[in-house]
Amino acid sequence: MMPDVLPCYLVCDVSFSMSDHIDEVNAGMREFRGVVHADRRAAAQIRLCVVVFAESPLVVRPLLPALDPAELIRPRQESGSDFGSAFTLLRTVIERDVHALKEQRARVRRPVLFFVSDGRPTDPAWPAALERLTATPACPEMIAFGLGAVDQPTLGRIGTSRVFLGGDGVRLGTALASSVARRVLRAEHV
Repeated sequence: MMPDVLPCYLVCDVSFSMSDHIDEVNAGMREFRGVVHADRRAAAQIRLCVVVFAESPLVVRPLLPALDPAELIRPRQESGSDFGSAFTLLRTVIERDVHALKEQRARVRRPVLFFVSDGRPTDPAWPAALERLTATPACPEMIAFGLGAVDQPTLGRIGTSRVFLGGDGVRLGTALASSVARRVLRAEHV
């Protein structure tokens, strides 16, 4: 029997405006890993990739089992938040990962993309890059998590499935774990 795999992408804005919130992101990743560790079924299915961005995006953790420890995310002293380049990179990474998983004969569930930011892009063309990402056959379920002085309308455009706001008392790890748990229970494949 082919294994089910749920690719998850944590995408974090590490620009200067987010520097006060990076500790919360790292704590959320630890909490998420603990939740996955407690559920053998989820642990067997979930793969996690971490992408950070400011003026440019970078994959800091390729798609690996969620139980594998992740390195700490570090803020960058860059003022720009180039959402468009992050979405463009993610389209390439997700398509490549889904293809590789299918080559390994895995049954690939629809990916989950968890976008963490204050929602203040500095590139005006980002909506076109988001549209290209969501138009792919491996279109991820888009969830946004806002931290700091949040631009809710922007995060609402990104988090088409769900938007969480850290200021509402929701912890990032809890939001990530509940979002992924919903996907584990659904049998939607790409």
